[in-house]
Amino acid sequence: MYLYLLGLVVFYYLYRWVRELPRVPDKHSKYVYITGCDTGFGNLLARHLDKQGFRVIAGCFTEKGEEDLRKSCSGSLTAVHLDVTSKDSVAKVAGVIKDKVGERGLWAVVNNAGVCVPSAACDWLTIDDYKSMLDVNLMGVIAVTLSVLPLIKKARGRVVNVASVFGRISVIGGPYPVSKFGVEAFNDSLRLGMKPFGVKVLCIEPGGFKTRMMDAAFLGENLKKLWDRLPQDVKQDYGVDFLPKALHRLNVEMPSASDGDLMKVVGCMEHAVAAVRPRTRYSPGWDAKLFCLPMSYMPSCITDYIVLRNSIPIAKQVQ
Repeated sequence: MYLYLLGLVVFYYLYRWVRELPRVPDKHSKYVYITGCDTGFGNLLARHLDKQGFRVIAGCFTEKGEEDLRKSCSGSLTAVHLDVTSKDSVAKVAGVIKDKVGERGLWAVVNNAGVCVPSAACDWLTIDDYKSMLDVNLMGVIAVTLSVLPLIKKARGRVVNVASVFGRISVIGGPYPVSKFGVEAFNDSLRLGMKPFGVKVLCIEPGGFKTRMMDAAFLGENLKKLWDRLPQDVKQDYGVDFLPKALHRLNVEMPSASDGDLMKVVGCMEHAVAAVRPRTRYSPGWDAKLFCLPMSYMPSCITDYIVLRNSIPIAKQVQ
């Protein structure tokens, strides 16, 4: 019986592997628009797809990001300045893309741009902190997608949204999981709405990887700045030892909890763009597959217990 079940599992994964192998033809005529290409996943994906022959339009927030890509990639890559929080910037890039793709349309947009700070407990933050992150991580995704959606419909192409496992389960405070839950909802509604037009909408839900978003020093500076501006009564609620313990945990646990192989995520992005039969969702990273996603299906009382038993105790904790 067990051998029979094992055989079925092996057959399923073998069948899926073979089914997902074919890639789309005529890559040299397909345009792919990627946001957040200065560093990290977006930068690596732009280089990777350029080598594969796609005509990449890489949105960068900084001039340095644009120049680095122009120097390291082929002449078919176009680097453009993009601020996803600016209506004018988004519209300007959409106009450039429309002129380039013509009647062929845009094959894919990869919404990768995102930020992870300010992040902290909810009562450390202001509404402006939430707004600043939502403007990038959620409203930016929506704005960019809508700006090129007619071109994607024309090509019967793809929309690839980079969310997070924290869009499936919220284990940290602040606007980051709020923004990623929002991306998941937008992704699902768009997928259903675009299916009759032949447009595929895919979602990438990475776990923890060694990018700037998981850099202990960077996140530690964010925590210090937020702590320093807190009212004294809130500091007393948490206690004088809370910040040192939080910084210690960041420095000790963050490096070991982050996967250094960024190509696991880039490979999923590439498959979403280039495969004939892409998956609806990708969850790169063992922490995503073995911890966060299983937890997202558990009852709230269980997930609360798991998260809270590993949290840093506060000074005025109610028993």
